[in-house]
Amino acid sequence: MTAPPDTDPQPRFRLFHPAGRTVRLWLLAMLVGALAAAASVLLRGAARGVEWLATGQKGGLVDAALSLQPWQRVLVGCVGGLLAGAVLAWGNAWARRGPAGEQHLDYIDAARHDRVDLNDRTTLTRTLSALFSVGSGASIGREGPMVQMAAWLAARLARALPLSEQERTTLLVCGIAAGIGTVYHAPVAGVVFVLELALGFWVPHAVAPVLIASATANALIYWLVEAQPLYAVPRLDLLPTSLGAALLAGLVFGAVGWALLVLLERARALFGVIGPPIWRLGLGGLLVGLISAAVPQVWGNGYSVIANVLQGQLLWQWLALVLVAKVLATALSSGSGAIGGVFTPSLLVGAASGSVLAQLAQLALPAAWVGDAKVMAVVGMAAVLAAVTHAPLMAVVMVMEMTHAFQLTLPTMLACGVAYAVSSQFGARPLYGNPIEAHR
Repeated sequence: MTAPPDTDPQPRFRLFHPAGRTVRLWLLAMLVGALAAAASVLLRGAARGVEWLATGQKGGLVDAALSLQPWQRVLVGCVGGLLAGAVLAWGNAWARRGPAGEQHLDYIDAARHDRVDLNDRTTLTRTLSALFSVGSGASIGREGPMVQMAAWLAARLARALPLSEQERTTLLVCGIAAGIGTVYHAPVAGVVFVLELALGFWVPHAVAPVLIASATANALIYWLVEAQPLYAVPRLDLLPTSLGAALLAGLVFGAVGWALLVLLERARALFGVIGPPIWRLGLGGLLVGLISAAVPQVWGNGYSVIANVLQGQLLWQWLALVLVAKVLATALSSGSGAIGGVFTPSLLVGAASGSVLAQLAQLALPAAWVGDAKVMAVVGMAAVLAAVTHAPLMAVVMVMEMTHAFQLTLPTMLACGVAYAVSSQFGARPLYGNPIEAHR
């Protein structure tokens, strides 16, 4: 008697058979990486298109702001905020009438709770709202919507295929890692981000797919788009005093990060009493526009300002003004509900804080003791990021990858450890919440 096909003791290899599960997941991780790279390129192009429509410029938001009259910067910020708010209000109503997916499920929370039901309509309308905010000079990062889109594409793919719940969550995590790694040119940091922040612990079954997805996305960006680190930094050498200086500076960076978190929370509470999103975002855009009338450098995520700081082109007097204005503008943009990230603005706050601190130290101490202010700018980027995310390992890896200043790893580690310890002592909620608490 012949055994039926489903009891064959040696089943043939098929991609969706349990025997092919590992290979299948690796191939899907590569596909997710490609989708994340495509999302990054397309949304970057779309943001530049909105910027051109709003300002007539495409060379960068700070350059665009400098090309406009002060009253024009105020007008662009206000109109952009109103449009972003109108899209968000319409999108919320549209999402409530839609089919599957929880309306306000964030991709980080989804990964922490093993879910992939990201709301399609909410994702699309929030992305469009973000383009209006970012393109009109809001003091937030365009990277957040790019990662959101990468995560959503991964979730859509996961829901469309006959996969287990574990495999679906793994693909979502792959999308987050690939998105983070792609937008910051930091593939290893993308992996550390999801393991330290999204999951909160090491998950064996997710490690290989996440590495594959992040490597695929970044390889595509490196070979097809831009074959260089995100920030070009000249050769920086350590001094015998660099470790001690980083240790002490970490106290300052931790306090700066904690203050930024508190300011963001209070701004959200203040804007929360205003009703419809159109008025909240419109007011936020108007206020940021007024700040930009005096300090155009607050527009956008701060990429060009960071690049200038890392080249040593800004003196501490002007840089201190930019720092204060940027912190205030970021709190207003984020607090009003504008869709975008605070990741890159936090890097600017760290770079500016480190450069100002070093330049002031050079006025009081021998140059041989203080060294190059650019060293402390790099260290400050990582340390403030560690303070606002409570993810020091991710912060170290990300800034080293973004700048290729690997010789600064030791002082950066010290500063990040101290900054994290200071920031976490006073109860401020980190940018992405606490992943350990989410799993309890």
